[in-house]
Amino acid sequence: MDEAVQGGKAPKYGVMICGHGSRSKSAVTEFAVLAEKLAPMFPDWPVEYGYLEFATPVIKTGLDKLREQGVTHVLAVPGMLFAAGHAKNDIPSVLNTYASEHGITIQYGRELAVDLQMLQAAGDRISAALAEADAANGPVPRSETCLVVIGRGASDPDANSNISKIARMLWEGMGFGWAEVGYSGVTFPLVQPCLEHVTRLGFKRIVVFPYFLFSGILIDRIYGFTDEVADAHP
Repeated sequence: MDEAVQGGKAPKYGVMICGHGSRSKSAVTEFAVLAEKLAPMFPDWPVEYGYLEFATPVIKTGLDKLREQGVTHVLAVPGMLFAAGHAKNDIPSVLNTYASEHGITIQYGRELAVDLQMLQAAGDRISAALAEADAANGPVPRSETCLVVIGRGASDPDANSNISKIARMLWEGMGFGWAEVGYSGVTFPLVQPCLEHVTRLGFKRIVVFPYFLFSGILIDRIYGFTDEVADAHP
């Protein structure tokens, strides 16, 4: 039966933004702000959010709030850059369990993936960093600059390969002399070995760009490794 008339009434839709969660208060706050700013874009639908782990509210709490508002059809999306284990397995498991327990429909959308608007935002951040470096130390041509893109790192090769694609598109699109990819954990090359390798390539400038949605402990570690390598190779 068509869902629009099933049970004699149209479904009420709601949006659920699903995050991983973090022990970093700043990362959790930034995710919450993002979810709250999305709400005005869907004036006719309730919008809630929740985390898989490490923070509250958890995903179940967000779904409870939607159901309390009469929602019968949830459009759930992972607030994540790439689809690795959490987006592919863990979050769908939570959503499927909830749907079966409470008799509601939950449709699951895809992650942000390789998105041109995200690439543009990344390019803007990199350009701002270059302008700041030029002002402080004098201009260096992009052809003599190496771009290093740092990703989260995952056990999923598809997610890891997306970082390589992002780096390639930024490298060629912005005219850098070269680009390398590193990861903050799980896979290789890790940040510090990656940066040590890049210092031996002979470029006048190295730009390190963490490709993350939010700040947090991992970002702080990347900055720390970057400072250490920069101090060792003035």
